[in-house]
Amino acid sequence: MMTHYNAFRPGEIWPDNHGTHINAHGGGVLFHDGNYFWFGEHKIEGEAGNAAYVGVHVYSSHDLYNWKDEGIALTVSGDPQSPITCGCILERPKVIFNPRTKKFVMWFHLEPKGAGYTGSLSGVAVADHVTGPFQFLQSFRPNAGVWPENVPAEIKRPLSLEEAAHVSKLDLPGAPLPYYPKQLLFRRDHAGGQMARDMTLFVDDDGSAYHLYASEANGTLHISKLSDDYLKPAGKFVRIFPGRFHEAPALMKWRDKYFLISSDCTGWAANPARISAAENIFGPWQELGNPCLGAGELIANTFNSQSAFILPVQGRSDAFIFMADRWNPQNAIDGRYVWLPIEFCHGVPMFAWHDEWDLNFFDK
Repeated sequence: MMTHYNAFRPGEIWPDNHGTHINAHGGGVLFHDGNYFWFGEHKIEGEAGNAAYVGVHVYSSHDLYNWKDEGIALTVSGDPQSPITCGCILERPKVIFNPRTKKFVMWFHLEPKGAGYTGSLSGVAVADHVTGPFQFLQSFRPNAGVWPENVPAEIKRPLSLEEAAHVSKLDLPGAPLPYYPKQLLFRRDHAGGQMARDMTLFVDDDGSAYHLYASEANGTLHISKLSDDYLKPAGKFVRIFPGRFHEAPALMKWRDKYFLISSDCTGWAANPARISAAENIFGPWQELGNPCLGAGELIANTFNSQSAFILPVQGRSDAFIFMADRWNPQNAIDGRYVWLPIEFCHGVPMFAWHDEWDLNFFDK
């Protein structure tokens, strides 16, 4: 008989209904028809697990503590010509349901096999059933030919020959740089589409969906509205925090205000989380500092984790869970999950460490 769980134990092995550690990294949770569905990257053992050799795993739960293995929702392809061929990089899958089309739509960050992080693509897949199978539709760089809504008209122009030559000589490794070109990369990528790496999806109260992603060599976040069918950009996006190097975005809405939790760009190494706020999803956005509560050593690396998603708990008011990953790039399959309850301090979502906690936390 399998153990029945009635509490969260952040950072510990989290067995599914078969007794196997849940394999859904960098993921997100969809609530649909009374159940929660957790989608995430399926990892294999060793460093090889940092690439995709299986696909996107999905689990279901009634109570958030106990998870049933529902199999592989999206399977990588055996065709070496496929954009999602076995060995590609497929990260941070998120699934939303479209009530108009009755389709489940998955977006993810995709890098072609063997090309490192040079592709910076968005992948899209669709399914008729929540657990799949999902059919891969396409990959692309979003918002090709579209200028950001929130930049001055005078810089909505392609790079000059001199600017293009300057950018081509820059080393842009995806981490903070003193020479980062804040106003050049989105112009360089205007025609072909914007770079899109770490990402999340968010559905607002009116049913509008948004794609948030790290862009411009990780230096700037983009918030992009999706089309009514959620399958492509709608042609309206903004740039936020140019040159501040946010990644791992996770978005929530509380009392008509938007809050974004993100991290710095330090590779697999954990760093201090950041929280930002806005009255409108397109901004302006304001950084508010570190949302972690506790001793300096713990909050300096977000309890040794990185944000993945913010999960609204159904049936409870003001109840949100901060979902994060504790990466293990040397043995990717052993990555752990850090789920912590969000509490509101002076109107700002924050979270502290708990060795063990349950949903009664939100009854306080």
